[in-house]
Amino acid sequence: MPKKPRKTLGDVNAPSVKALMALIDTQSKDTIRSWCLAYAEEKILPVFEARRPGDNRPRAAVQAARDYIGGKVKFAAVKNIILNECHAAARELDGDPAAQAAARAVGQGTAVVHTPTHSLGLFFYAAAAVAYDRIGTNASGETYAEIAEAVCIDYADALRAIAVANEPSPAKLKWHC
Repeated sequence: MPKKPRKTLGDVNAPSVKALMALIDTQSKDTIRSWCLAYAEEKILPVFEARRPGDNRPRAAVQAARDYIGGKVKFAAVKNIILNECHAAARELDGDPAAQAAARAVGQGTAVVHTPTHSLGLFFYAAAAVAYDRIGTNASGETYAEIAEAVCIDYADALRAIAVANEPSPAKLKWHC
């Protein structure tokens, strides 16, 4: 019997992840939100949509989060879409770990509008989505670790590209990991 794939990939104690967390700590909530939504939309939604064409629930979560930031909807509406649509899509996809991880990654990325620490959850699920999409679920742990490292670097580079130098109002995050 094949081993069930992990829901997330990456190591919270890896130097690259610690550096990512330190970088996130230097930025404002607005910058973190913009970064996560852009990364989820540009890098992770394509994985989901290629595997589940026509399922717009994760995309709807991104749009709802953007609408919330823009003051067009209340948080309760966004929360409903994230929990009852985007994460519901993930729960339905046990047979497709890449699509499932992508839906969860987008859910974490959109939940950043409420709690910026979800930015780390986006990374861990994104690493799984990218890895399972590229090489499936039967590779070695070392291969998955290499892909997670590459995703972490890409994710951090995306934040560096929009980071505000000497941000005057950095988010005061408490990492519970």
